[in-house]
Amino acid sequence: MSDTHEHTGHPTMLAIRQEEFGGPEVLREVRVPRPEPGISEILVRVLAAGVNPTDWKHRAGRGFLGDPPYTLGWDVSGEVVAVGLGVTTVTPGDEVFGMLPYPHGAGSHAEYVVGPARAFAPKPSAVDHVQAGAIPLAALTAWQALVDTAQISEGDRVLIHAAAGGVGHLAVQIAKARGAYVIGTASSPKHDFVRGLGADEMVDYREVDFVDAVDPVDVVLDTIGGDYQLRSLRTLRPGGTLVSTLPRPAEGLQEEAERLGVRAALILVEADHAGMLAVANLVETGRLQATIAETFPLRDAARAHEAGDTGRTSGKLVLVPNENR
Repeated sequence: MSDTHEHTGHPTMLAIRQEEFGGPEVLREVRVPRPEPGISEILVRVLAAGVNPTDWKHRAGRGFLGDPPYTLGWDVSGEVVAVGLGVTTVTPGDEVFGMLPYPHGAGSHAEYVVGPARAFAPKPSAVDHVQAGAIPLAALTAWQALVDTAQISEGDRVLIHAAAGGVGHLAVQIAKARGAYVIGTASSPKHDFVRGLGADEMVDYREVDFVDAVDPVDVVLDTIGGDYQLRSLRTLRPGGTLVSTLPRPAEGLQEEAERLGVRAALILVEADHAGMLAVANLVETGRLQATIAETFPLRDAARAHEAGDTGRTSGKLVLVPNENR
């Protein structure tokens, strides 16, 4: 179905496009030309594609891509169909997973997508495509925050906010794999879930102020932003690091960090071959697993966005292009 040829004779595909900003209703399933891989690129048949908070933020006009029309989606797991000039690391038929370059490489919410060969890694054989498609953006965010930026090591005390969320629940596992002591914040109904991922200690942010409840830590991972950035600084030991995945600093953040003798770093995830290989290794060895909240056929992308908009999802939402066609 995806290779239907229009009058041009070129293969086409189904994709989720938006022509304007707005709610989930602006997402439309349309038929568009299938892309061709350019230099150093590969064409991947999408078998699963994660949906992340950045997708619904971009849909609503709070992102980096400028004005629509465009197809969202950065996560992808699938099969290589064709390779462009100069690609030697993969061949057609290989199963791969990865994150398209953020932000301008979006486009995985479709039946096919093109991306740089080195944005991908071999899909771990231990998991299916839904699991692999849920992992890249959130896991790379956590890896680049905790490992590359904060340089956590064995015995570090790490506070992870929204520990049941898409990034948070993977960050807990990555921190544990690095030998850290992990404290998570979440509402109490989610505590058992996060403890099951390896968290050593849980704080119900609705019942207590985490600043008072947490003994000093070496690293804080903030996925919430706003006053969480400033308040989190007060939980750090001197020399500690706050990493926030919200790149807009709270007012006075750097000044307050300097006053307290700590570091505040604001991160945006980047396509990262070495990071994907490290993540793939954790997945293959059973130390990293995404919890799948729900899967949706590609045509139901708007329903996935509705679920995301609630902000109450534990784990990941995934689009499966060839499901229920």
